[in-house]
Amino acid sequence: NPMREGLVTNFQILLSCRSGKLTPTQVAKNIIAMLEDCDKSTPPLRAIVQWDQEQIMLMAEASTTRYRNKCTLSCLDGIPVCLKEEFKVVPYHHRVGTVYLGTQPETEDATVAKKLREAGAVIIGVSNMHELGTGTTGCNPNRYHKIPRNPYNPNHFTGGSSSGSAAAVAAGLCPVAIGTDGGGSVRIPASFCGVVGLKGTFGRISCHGSLPLSYSTVSVGPICTSVADAAIVYSILAEPDLLYPYGLKQPKATLSDMCSPDLKGLKLGVDWTFFKACDAEVLSACEKAVKHLQSLGASVVEVSLPEMEEARVAHVICILSEMRDFLQPDFNKHFHEMNLETRASLALACQFTALDYIKANRQRTRSMRFLQEIFSTVNCILTPAVPCTAPRIYESDLLTGSSDMTSTVRCMRFMQLGNFTGIPGLVVPIGYSTAGLPISLQVMAKWWDEAVLLRIGLKLEQFRDQTKKPSIYYDILA
Repeated sequence: NPMREGLVTNFQILLSCRSGKLTPTQVAKNIIAMLEDCDKSTPPLRAIVQWDQEQIMLMAEASTTRYRNKCTLSCLDGIPVCLKEEFKVVPYHHRVGTVYLGTQPETEDATVAKKLREAGAVIIGVSNMHELGTGTTGCNPNRYHKIPRNPYNPNHFTGGSSSGSAAAVAAGLCPVAIGTDGGGSVRIPASFCGVVGLKGTFGRISCHGSLPLSYSTVSVGPICTSVADAAIVYSILAEPDLLYPYGLKQPKATLSDMCSPDLKGLKLGVDWTFFKACDAEVLSACEKAVKHLQSLGASVVEVSLPEMEEARVAHVICILSEMRDFLQPDFNKHFHEMNLETRASLALACQFTALDYIKANRQRTRSMRFLQEIFSTVNCILTPAVPCTAPRIYESDLLTGSSDMTSTVRCMRFMQLGNFTGIPGLVVPIGYSTAGLPISLQVMAKWWDEAVLLRIGLKLEQFRDQTKKPSIYYDILA
């Protein structure tokens, strides 16, 4: 339960506002003071890269009035949120982690930004991200972004590409952030920063108004302090959007059985060979978490995930080919303004052929068939979230960035299946390494079955007996 840890959840803010102890305006003033502090601290946190005091106060004051008149818009009313810079958010610059995009302030909101405003949320700004979403560290040395720091240890990366979103939530600046996930970009930073991250089913939450970097692998999802918060945000954002064709035929999003007292009758699939491909400390924590789920009545079923190596290579071909296609004009025109790592990734993507892309998509069909069979026997698949804890930041990374393909591929190991086949995935923090860095477990389910992930996630949260407060932490209710 994150409440006993001092991590501020939606519920705490809601309760404070409802009881009249605190108003959204007071919370907003606290956040503004903290955002100023973040920018001045050594090293700067760099979680939120664009924010505007006037905008924050306008939304907060409108919410305070609604609380006073007892006519709140939703259970997100007055709740501080941030959105990854990949989304269009009025009136910020839609830079997507670059120095050359978004030269003018945005005049139109992405669908998720619009929905959050309609729910009464207070958007505190846009969050840092890996340039064009092309990496798993969050390292972005350009002049507008700089390197976001992991609140658990500022000498370590946050993970990427939704780096600032995870750092903002872990550091207490807001209990909710929105990210995008094409190769683990919500789940990797959530894991490294010790918070909850949900990647919805492909098409479940509208991507309209985010830069269409890779149209077949990217899903949107919330990063939150608790599973309950993730469920609330998911239920508000998940629905068809006429401006986003991929999600039009989706079944209704439900939270059925989410709060059932145990996990009786649930079958948890584990491919132990795949599961064990991680660091010893990560494995030990994850195995204990699986036992905890068993103690609540779930049964563990051994499954075999076939052709995982082929699926991982095919995912890389798909995401990089699609990004390379979309960014072709940028690569030609803005090559010298891109980070070195981005140039290298896009140059690598040039090497793939149409034949590679066609074969990769044939593999996708195979992998989806395998999963259909597996999900006819189990409710979900469990894996560690990331095989390791957050990597260290070196001096040179601050100047020239970081490019380590081995590490990137490794961080994505348990993530790619979800992006490649479109199934949803949830990561929940379950413990710490001896160095005090967070470790998480991942739960994946069949298409559109986010409800079972949230049900298991709530029980996973109870496994962690103690939660360490991050070394960078702001209490916005103080």
